[in-house]
Amino acid sequence: MPGRGRASFTKRQKERSRQDKQREKLERRAQRKLEKPAGGPDDTSDLDFSAAAAQWELPGGASDEQTDE
Repeated sequence: MPGRGRASFTKRQKERSRQDKQREKLERRAQRKLEKPAGGPDDTSDLDFSAAAAQWELPGGASDEQTDE
């Protein structure tokens, strides 16, 4: 049966191509992770929580509430 081996070769080629693309994608993702700035939007080290602390100290704040246990 001629032509039977061609399908296997094509499948291997497609699989190899898929693996190469996946590897390249992982490399790009790792590169972006390395280049990510240290102080991103999730960095809360420079936020001022003094207003929240003052709110907690007010009468009727969350620290004064009692739980129903």
